[in-house]
Amino acid sequence: MPADAAAGVRRLSALRGLLPFLRPYRGRVVLAFVLLCLGSATLLAMPVVFRDLIDAGFGKGETVEGALLGGIGGGGRFVALFVLAVFWAVVVAARYYAVSWVGERVTADLRCAVYARVLGQSPQFFETLQTGEVLSRLSGDATLVQTVVGSSVSMGLRSLLQFIGGMAMLAVTSVHLFALIFGLMVLLALPIAAIGRRVRALSRESQDRIADASALAGEILNAMPTVQAFVQEDREARRFAERTEASFHTALRRTRVRALLAALIIAAVMGTIVFVLWIGARQVQAGALSLGELGAFVLYAGLVAGAAGTLAEVWGEVMRASGATERLLELLQAESAIREASAPPPPPRQAAQVGIVFDHVSFAYPARPGVRALDNICLDVAPGERVALVGPSGAGKTTLFQLLLRFYDVSAGCIRIDGEDIRALALRDLRRGIAFVPQEPVIFSASALENIRYGRPTAGDDEVVAAAQAAAADAFIARLPEGYATFLGERGTRLSGGQRQRIAIARAILGGARLLLLDEATSALDAESEVLVQQGLAAAMEGRTTLIIAHRLATVQQVDRIVVVDHGRIVETGTAADLRRQGGLYARLAALQLAS
Repeated sequence: MPADAAAGVRRLSALRGLLPFLRPYRGRVVLAFVLLCLGSATLLAMPVVFRDLIDAGFGKGETVEGALLGGIGGGGRFVALFVLAVFWAVVVAARYYAVSWVGERVTADLRCAVYARVLGQSPQFFETLQTGEVLSRLSGDATLVQTVVGSSVSMGLRSLLQFIGGMAMLAVTSVHLFALIFGLMVLLALPIAAIGRRVRALSRESQDRIADASALAGEILNAMPTVQAFVQEDREARRFAERTEASFHTALRRTRVRALLAALIIAAVMGTIVFVLWIGARQVQAGALSLGELGAFVLYAGLVAGAAGTLAEVWGEVMRASGATERLLELLQAESAIREASAPPPPPRQAAQVGIVFDHVSFAYPARPGVRALDNICLDVAPGERVALVGPSGAGKTTLFQLLLRFYDVSAGCIRIDGEDIRALALRDLRRGIAFVPQEPVIFSASALENIRYGRPTAGDDEVVAAAQAAAADAFIARLPEGYATFLGERGTRLSGGQRQRIAIARAILGGARLLLLDEATSALDAESEVLVQQGLAAAMEGRTTLIIAHRLATVQQVDRIVVVDHGRIVETGTAADLRRQGGLYARLAALQLAS
């Protein structure tokens, strides 16, 4: 088998991955197939009626009125042809609805399954796959699958039945003319196939150029403040115009070749039909073929030619969709690097305090396996204790939080919460027990109320307001145009950095988890807001185990213990006063920040 053909077969086999999504709707699939067969059989019967109409009517000098009123079954030949046409139209409409329903349903199920699978992946998954690529697969690739399942496959099967049935009826009607037209079709198929491959190559190139322009537009629109701050609007407009122009010229080349292909197919089909008509007319004159048989043969030839053209188009669509299916199935079959425990214990009791033990923990990020982000960390955090993690950037503080949340698993050692290895806990139970405020807070495209309620979706409005008050967010939310119902914009663009951070803190407070993780939770606040938020956080931390990452040492002077981390190791532990007296790394950092 040639390499291209083998590759095509391999890509086509990817469509088998859609079978689990089709199986729940096999009843509708069978119905669509039955309607497809009925429609094809009806269409193939029309030339037979047409033949009888000519031979039994006009072929013997019968008048139009006689053909209309007499003939087949006491009805009328014209009436019979009209009834067949109406029946065919109804069947085609029903088949189109059934197939489109299956295509839309399967695509919706596939999108939901892929999206749910992606949501379950660990951050390691997105180190090599961009979110834009995932979105492209969910939209563009899924649309291609929908087109094939809901349209192209149906058209292909219909055309295949019509092609096979039409070829059989051509042979039955006239073996001599059938052999002639078959030979001409084989000769014409070679140049048409070559031009068709060129059209498909140019179509892929055109899609790539469109994708380039879209990627550039997406990048620039997400960086508009920077573009405008550096007055680069004209330059970016030119760059986009250049890529759009490249896409236009590629599309133009594709259109020219496709127009040539269309002209060749039309000329070839019409030339073949005219030639066969000429040969058939000579046979009619010789008495070897009736006029009705010639008319039927021409109709069947037209059906076969149309079916062949449709099959060529559908094959290209099916090949594109098979590649899209492969990409979607890659996401659907992706396994998370974080494995769920096979037999997790029941959810832990909702105590207000939890103890944490980092037992000889070492870790290296998968992208940098030779560099340890954490090296033999040993740390016991007592229930209810407030511990601050300080140290230079890149020391490994945020990595500890990521391991606690099981965004990654430790390379060596273990982490225990209340004596239980966190790898033995169900992920949902583990993460429900942790409230996390990241350094860069995430604000969703929703109202202030819904953004805070994200911490606990079942919370009432009063509880949301109470959490906002504790985080010193209530005052500025009340000043928004619609208060808590105000839409905050994509990524919270209508808020300042400090306001976004207070929303995130309120969200964490509302969750009421047993363990509170604060990653530079007050870094974007002004002095006045910081005092208010510190009061709210003090209330939230009361009686709860809290880990705080801080670069501003002034914010962690009142914690129970400070742990100094450097180059992935714990280098100092103690209270602020103890660490200052030791004269180590903390003392040097404090001298720089707190000298005034």
